[in-house]
Amino acid sequence: MSEGLAARRVALDLALAVLERGRLLDEALEGSADLPRLAPRDRGFARLLLATLLRRLPEVDAALARLLAKPLPGKAPRTRMALRLGAVQLLHLGTPPHAAVSTAVELLGAKEAGFRGLVNAVLRRLAREGAALPPAEAARLNTPGWLWQGWVAAYGEATALAIAEQHLADPPLDLTPRDPAEAPALAEALGARLLPTGSLRLPPGAGEITRLPGFAEGRWWVQDAAAALPARLLGAVAGKAVADLCAAPGGKTLQLAAAGAQVTALDFSAERLGRVRENLKRTGLAAETVAADLLAWQPGRQFDAVLLDAPCSATGTLRRHPDLARHKQPGQVTELVAVQARLLPAAAALVAPGGTLVYAVCSLEPAEGPAQAEAFLAAHPDFVRDALAPAEVGGQDYLLTAEGALRTLPCHLAGEGGLDGFYACRLRRAAA
Repeated sequence: MSEGLAARRVALDLALAVLERGRLLDEALEGSADLPRLAPRDRGFARLLLATLLRRLPEVDAALARLLAKPLPGKAPRTRMALRLGAVQLLHLGTPPHAAVSTAVELLGAKEAGFRGLVNAVLRRLAREGAALPPAEAARLNTPGWLWQGWVAAYGEATALAIAEQHLADPPLDLTPRDPAEAPALAEALGARLLPTGSLRLPPGAGEITRLPGFAEGRWWVQDAAAALPARLLGAVAGKAVADLCAAPGGKTLQLAAAGAQVTALDFSAERLGRVRENLKRTGLAAETVAADLLAWQPGRQFDAVLLDAPCSATGTLRRHPDLARHKQPGQVTELVAVQARLLPAAAALVAPGGTLVYAVCSLEPAEGPAQAEAFLAAHPDFVRDALAPAEVGGQDYLLTAEGALRTLPCHLAGEGGLDGFYACRLRRAAA
């Protein structure tokens, strides 16, 4: 491989930020001054190396533990990370052993010079003896126990395994066209596959996003194919007043504006709303943006339709955000369930009589999805469930639950790269 030491050094610094200092992967990537300075090829390799380590961290650590006579001291985080990155290259990225080993040793500075012999010996032995685990065993090992147990209880062991296996793969790049009628032409221009749900799919490593055809003209935006579904569940919104709550990063706002809605995009974070406005400008679309706490927001009116993509554990997005598997804890789900239980009634109060409310979360945890919806309906008799039809999800009826809600799983469309895990239900308020 031609990727050089600079790319590996950036990956190591980012890995330390995520795994030692607890930063989110996206924040670490955006805050890196060195990553943008790399050549595009090296930048892609650094991202792949980091993401693969995060996906495979327990597996990598187990492989190294077998070769270390004793654990590395806590004061040697850089040495530990250099070993991990070398192991990832040997076990999962097909890097020639001499390149993986020598660059791992070179990553160590003067303070870690005493560990260079150890790193060299351990990685050389791993190159001789190591072998990646079978997919099923690797999937189970790399999934936190509390998530695995919850998925088995909710979906069965076979589906839980299929979900976990999908999390080990580098995901494709999905795009939402501004004008659905343009999708076939865009697919041809981009060399993309047009999915049944209307999204465009490019393979992993498709290149610099800003250089792809149609980006500068705002003809599409990046959005997982599953994330593009909840906004469509509001139906025909042209000319209607629609509130997109917890709107950032803005994909759903763009969808609604492109469909002709009069959109009010609300988010607690003024900084994140800045990105929404940037995308609106690039795509030539318009929406009102409001930085406010939904629980305190008083717009003085109601809306024909409301979309609440609520804050959640985001366990449905591990294929794109592998750091979450290393950071999330079960207690956080409990806290988020309590937050959702307050936000959902606040969103419902904004729905005009006869209007529509879509509740969505990018979580695989039932407590954040169907259980939340059922609790709300039990306490709000003026709302009823409005079951979804297969035609609303591209004819893919397996994406719908028996109750008529949306439930996508990472293992859906597995042969084509999978989907993020989403739950969404549509509710209607009784007419006055």
